[in-house]
Amino acid sequence: MSKGMYVPKESQPKQGGGTVGKARDGEKGGKRKIVAQNKKARHDYAIIDTYEAGIVLSGTEVKSLREGRTSLTDGFVQIDGGEAWLHNAHIPEYHQGTWTNHSVRRKRKLLLHREEIDKLESKTQETGHTIVPLALYFKDGRAKAEIALARGKKEYDKRQTLREKQDRRESDRAIAAAKRKQRGE
Repeated sequence: MSKGMYVPKESQPKQGGGTVGKARDGEKGGKRKIVAQNKKARHDYAIIDTYEAGIVLSGTEVKSLREGRTSLTDGFVQIDGGEAWLHNAHIPEYHQGTWTNHSVRRKRKLLLHREEIDKLESKTQETGHTIVPLALYFKDGRAKAEIALARGKKEYDKRQTLREKQDRRESDRAIAAAKRKQRGE
């Protein structure tokens, strides 16, 4: 290549240890910094489908989220007038906030595509289906919520799930013990 000649970026040789196939922070599909999870929802509901939604937040809410003090246990999603709203998510007041602080349990708008909202609205019309928040996290510096279309579990379903989880744990322990014995530890 001669000096001063334009060469398209695709044809230039790669330098250094570039990350091939992996997304770095700031790129699409970057790392998620989880702020809050709703483990109770996975216990109480059978998850049918999950969605990622943006959240409309005020400045003090974002600062409070970054401190990691939030709760989703009583939260639920409702669709009103063609828009999705997150209710009862507890984001505490920002301790250094002033009169501009937010109310703790206000309803917050979720940002979804029109097709997703329509699909969720039609599914929630069916009996036994609801929309629950599973997690709040930061992705590429933006606050996101993972929500799920879910169906409530009966008490015997919850017991069955716990039994399966315990059986899986015991079998994993037995396999690990057999491998250790086989290696002679």
